Amino acid sequence: MTQDGGALEALYQTILARKGAGADHSYTASLFAGGAEKCAQKLGEEAVETVIAALQPDAKALTHEAADLLYHLLVVLAAKDVPLRAVLNELARRQSVSGLAEKAARSKKS
Repeated sequence: MTQDGGALEALYQTILARKGAGADHSYTASLFAGGAEKCAQKLGEEAVETVIAALQPDAKALTHEAADLLYHLLVVLAAKDVPLRAVLNELARRQSVSGLAEKAARSKKS
């Protein structure tokens, strides 16, 4: 597996392949068995753990938690049938816009 965006795509494809498996087949399948709510709950837990790790001096712990966070985000995307490509396209779209301008445009839509 490459260590670029292709690694995320490969992981996302593995997650999708486990979406229809039985809960006893894999950890990923057990998350899907709990529904989108369970997947989102785990994402939230991992987000908190990542924040805690970010406040510590241990870069290795942050790396580990960031990987867990990305994995659980991909699980939530798969649970909600949101293609990874859609998120990557949105990031690419935002690269051509000033971050402040993009944030202001989102605020106006609310």
